[in-house]
Amino acid sequence: MAYAQAPDAGSTEQTITTDRPAITDSSAVVPKGIFQEENGALDTGNHAPNTVDFPETIVRVGMGQSTELRFTAPDYYRDSANPAGLQSGLGDLALGVKQQFPNLGGFEWSAVITLSLPTGAAAISTHGYDPSFQLPWSHPLSSNWTAAGMLSVYTPTQNGSHTVIGESTFLVDRQLTKAWDAFVEYAGDFPQAGGPRHLLHFGMAYKITAKQQLDLHGGSRAFRGRHRSLRRGRLLVSLLHGRTMTRRLSVLIIL
Repeated sequence: MAYAQAPDAGSTEQTITTDRPAITDSSAVVPKGIFQEENGALDTGNHAPNTVDFPETIVRVGMGQSTELRFTAPDYYRDSANPAGLQSGLGDLALGVKQQFPNLGGFEWSAVITLSLPTGAAAISTHGYDPSFQLPWSHPLSSNWTAAGMLSVYTPTQNGSHTVIGESTFLVDRQLTKAWDAFVEYAGDFPQAGGPRHLLHFGMAYKITAKQQLDLHGGSRAFRGRHRSLRRGRLLVSLLHGRTMTRRLSVLIIL
């Protein structure tokens, strides 16, 4: 999860780095001058007709050596379960900023602040302005092992008022070869009302080239609702087009 400088005419080929597919975000920002777009399509099974959402677009723009701006486009949800039954429509869009801080004791860390805006369909939108905060970190354990995690607070609007959901993640990544790596990850949701919900997430990634990556991910026990973590275990294809764009095709595998 090393920070990469913005490429120039004489630089070597840049290896892609995205905030996904792990629930834990990267602790680094997009390099200055880089426009990065991440897209996907997701099929979620939860003991009911599957929910499909796409395009899962997040646009990340490097504004400085340690700052990026973020725009999350509305997803289209098909057969999303809510108290009124299965509903379809567009979700809310979100704007955010990510700031990377100087390393502290060998730990790379950053902070993400996001505000979701009530722009979605009546059956899908939360109908509120919902802030969230993430604190991702990473620390190399050796040349082949990395530990990482993230502390998060979400405040989705439910029944006209905000509720608080805390989330904690921890993962260990192993570089198997130059092209292959594998990880195992724990994520825990701790809502203001109701008991905690847990997810064991695991997978591996293969870098076909510096600009192409294939990931296979799975999880045991999905989180309910449209909370962010539900959308992070997946079969993933990542492409960095030229120097500026990342595209991804995703399929969620949750048991």
